[in-house]
Amino acid sequence: MTEIQGTTILLTGASGGIGQAIARALAARGGRLILTGRRAEVLEPLARELGGRALAVDLADRAAPERLVAQAGDVDVLVANAALPASGTLDDYSLEQIDRALDVNLRAPIALAKLLAEPMAARGRGHLVFISSLSGKSAQPGGSLYSATKFGMRGFALGLREDLRDRGVGVSTVFPGFIRDAGMFAEAGVELPKGVATRSPEDVAAGVVKAIEQNRAELDVAPLSLRAGAIAAGVAPQLAANISRKLGNARVTRELAAGQRDKR
Repeated sequence: MTEIQGTTILLTGASGGIGQAIARALAARGGRLILTGRRAEVLEPLARELGGRALAVDLADRAAPERLVAQAGDVDVLVANAALPASGTLDDYSLEQIDRALDVNLRAPIALAKLLAEPMAARGRGHLVFISSLSGKSAQPGGSLYSATKFGMRGFALGLREDLRDRGVGVSTVFPGFIRDAGMFAEAGVELPKGVATRSPEDVAAGVVKAIEQNRAELDVAPLSLRAGAIAAGVAPQLAANISRKLGNARVTRELAAGQRDKR
């Protein structure tokens, strides 16, 4: 069990709606927050509200993780939440846009873990939380690049958890499904197929708290039907792909790509 009360927490992607929900949940448990993101105009009021610090940073800059860790000082908990949507077919991306998605979604969390895990282990305590997606367990049409980053994050976190198991540092990955009111689907205005249930940003935040406090290796934030679908995709990916096509998921990903094109 990890006690959040009194810990210093570095949260990336805090200027988005899901990030703000995570920040409030962690502050409510007594965490001291260092909030990062690209939009200082959102971060600074949130930091004042929660009694934390705001550090504006763009994790697409490969030098940003080192600067961020240097500015943050001692960190007990990392919540790597920042991500780009990276939706759309690969032929619609420039090489520069591919690099940016890989840098923000995968390289930056790995770099932050590299820089923070060693001092955590030296102190004999700490926790690393990676916000992935069910797209890190089940690939969908029009999401090859996004899934590459989220599948990669899952493998990295599982391996790192074993490396740090005996050094007092926990590693968790949280897998949200469709999230209403905030995040990429809400921002793109995508209408989900009938019968597809959603979860709230607060549900994701509660998942992060549980992952830290219980040192959970993985935690899904999604209805049972989506969780079952992700499991099925891991066992029988071709069958899952056939079902996905029949359910019309290709339309969802096309609309998502169109709605998020300006964030590449």
